[in-house]
Amino acid sequence: PNNNNNNNNNNNGGGDSDDLSHLKQHIPYMPPITNVHRIPNPIQLKEETISGHHPTVAGVALILSDFLTELHRSNQLLAIKAKATGKITRDEVHEAFVHLASKYLLPLEAQYVYQKRPIFPIRKDDSIFISLASFRDHLLSDTLKGAFDQAKHPEKLFVGAIVQNCFGLNPYEGEEGVQCRTGAQVVGKDKNGRDKTKVSDAPPDRNGIEEFCNSPQHKQYCDNGQVRVLYLHENESLGPAMARYYASKLWGGETYFAQTDSHLEFYKDWDELYTNELKATKAYPKSVLSSYPPGFQTENGGILEGTTATPGARLCTCEFSSSDVEAKIIRINTGTGYHGDEKRPTQIPFIAAGFFFASAEFLVDVPFDPYMPWCFMGEEIMLSMRAWTNGWSIYAPRRNWIAHQYRPGRMGLPKFWGSVGRLFGKPGPGFSNQLQLKLIKRVKYLVGY
Repeated sequence: PNNNNNNNNNNNGGGDSDDLSHLKQHIPYMPPITNVHRIPNPIQLKEETISGHHPTVAGVALILSDFLTELHRSNQLLAIKAKATGKITRDEVHEAFVHLASKYLLPLEAQYVYQKRPIFPIRKDDSIFISLASFRDHLLSDTLKGAFDQAKHPEKLFVGAIVQNCFGLNPYEGEEGVQCRTGAQVVGKDKNGRDKTKVSDAPPDRNGIEEFCNSPQHKQYCDNGQVRVLYLHENESLGPAMARYYASKLWGGETYFAQTDSHLEFYKDWDELYTNELKATKAYPKSVLSSYPPGFQTENGGILEGTTATPGARLCTCEFSSSDVEAKIIRINTGTGYHGDEKRPTQIPFIAAGFFFASAEFLVDVPFDPYMPWCFMGEEIMLSMRAWTNGWSIYAPRRNWIAHQYRPGRMGLPKFWGSVGRLFGKPGPGFSNQLQLKLIKRVKYLVGY
């Protein structure tokens, strides 16, 4: 058992859990990038949020938007320099990020996170917040539809989506935009039988938020403020760890916090099933459910069919990576699965970043790190160790009530590391790898090696 477990946190946020005034001002879900600019009274909302006088989700979104706007400007200046001089270093790019994160994000962290209190009172109405990071994902709309359509209580479901898309040339007034590109697509074999790949021009990405919110069946959820969204230019994506930091900040006091990818299918009544499974754990309420869900290939509109969910697997193995890019970071993996007759969920050592489900108090004890840009490998071992040492026990769900589309390189879908350096005249994964090798030192320092 986890000897650090205690349930005495003061996680009320100093407010009334029935007070929903912090949700009154919705975040417009369209248009991309400039949607947050349409929130009225921005200066007042930001000041009230930073001061702690009356924080709102809209105020948080405006602060994040200010950071992203300034990061966009900073990157444009660095791109001009790179074009003029023919060189740009990873340290210049990283230092520009750190400066802006310290200016815009750190005050928000200091007001709430460092005081060990939630920004909003945690409601006790069994509501669920889904943190959803999406990178140029054609299945985003299906994922949202599956989540809401398959939920037993869709009215209690809230989503914080970070949409990192290529919006094409001239996406909005004052922005020139970029020519969108595919991922590395397999186009044949070389003389040694290895895959030959090619990156080609592509149309602007589908906006899954727009598709979902324009659907007559689902528009109500967007109009009700149940879908909170921030957009980023894809060539300014800072990787999944940073996108999940942004998404976590769109939490609005919901009872449960779930983190997922944006290419999932959902089983009928998944929300109630995971909630009940969490309550069945021995350490509840300081418990986390997590797994690598089973994969699917044939797309089914976000719906996981079947009369009986398949037995779950346990994340209980790990190894040091042999990849030069990953610098011997610890990679986790599955071990033995459930047999089907277990009375309780089994405790495991690791959290998967692509899916976990916990009480929202998790955000108080294990807040997301605002200084982890360009990190792909390493977030899971760091998240697992931080959770454990803050008194949270991790469990594998006994059944799979979601499925995940795993995406090997042969699918040719865009990856964030392929576009990081494109803005600076360094296309391909090389520049991203340089940045990751620097940032992975932070992971190792926190983990302890």
